[in-house]
Order: sequence, then C-alpha cells, then structure tokens
Amino acid sequence: MTKPMIAGLLLAAGGGRRLGGRPKALLDHHGRPLVEHAVRVLREGGCTRVHVVLGADADAVREKASLPGCVLIDNPDWEEGMGSSLRAGIASLHTTEADATLVSLVDQPGIGPAAMARVYAAYRSPDTLAAAAYEGERGHPVLFGADHWAGIAASAVGDRGARAYLKEHAEEITLVECGDVARAYDIDTPADLVHLE
Repeated sequence: MTKPMIAGLLLAAGGGRRLGGRPKALLDHHGRPLVEHAVRVLREGGCTRVHVVLGADADAVREKASLPGCVLIDNPDWEEGMGSSLRAGIASLHTTEADATLVSLVDQPGIGPAAMARVYAAYRSPDTLAAAAYEGERGHPVLFGADHWAGIAASAVGDRGARAYLKEHAEEITLVECGDVARAYDIDTPADLVHLE
C-alpha cells in the first residue's frame, strides 16, 4: 500500500474582532507571525503539503510571513466565519491528489507536532474521520478523509465549521487522546495573549 497523501489545512483568516481587530495570523509568537508557527506544526506532524486560508489583512500576511511551499488561498468571505474558510480550503484540496486533510486553527499554539502526528496516524482510508480529544472531549486538529469533503463543505456555515457534520457522524469519528501532549486553548481575547511569547 502506498503512503497516503494527507494535506495540512490551516484556517488562518480570522480578523481577531475580540483582539481589537488584530488578525490572528499576524500575532507575534517567538518574534514571528503566528501563522508561521502553525504551518511548521502541521509539517512537523507529517503534512508535506500545507494549504493556508487567509482572510483578514491577507496582503499583509503574505508580505510579513514566510510561508514557502504553502498553497495560499484567499477567502473573501472570511467575515462570515470559519465555515467559509473551511469551504474555501476544501475547494482548494480538490485540485490535489490528497486522500485526506488534517485541519488546524491558527489560534491554537498550544497544540504542537505531537498531537498533529497522533491524529495524522489515525488515517485508514478516504472515509476516515478522526479528531484530537482532550479528556474525552473532541477538539482540534481534525482529520477528514476525502470521501467526507463534499458533505463537510455543504454543511459548513457561519462560525460552526464542521461541527454539524461531525455531530451527525459522531459514531464514525476516531477520537485520539492528546491531552497529555497538547493544550487546546484559543487566542481570542487580550487576556489570552499571555499564551504567546
């Protein structure tokens, strides 16, 4: 059996409304834009190809962040919420030979390569659905086999992303416990910036 091609999909379009309009992709993390860290984590977790969905200040992200080898997708509808970014990202994957995609969010720097690699390793076939779990609760990253892409894109609206689809297919999801290697906080408010250095 040939090794599956699992593409990374990073959702990095958010405008940081609760952060005073600071795009999350450009938040400073160890002296570099947060989006660079998120791409590196996907690559170190096993994804050789990474698609990055940009939205808020996309031109500034392209200018300031070093993202060599990434497929950059502009989501003009980013203000509609995560669903539009997920749809844009999945649409870009249809031009690839990918068997699955590993989806992560730019604003979760506490989730590192170990968690990515665990969920990546849960792939079995194009109908795989897998997700990281934290003390049994489903979180990110999530892995979507290609057989699910159309259904996920059709149900991804507003800020819910794939939530409705995953709820409908809950019994098919392989949960991969990652609470021992990752912390699943989001960077949403100024108080959360303490997690960035």
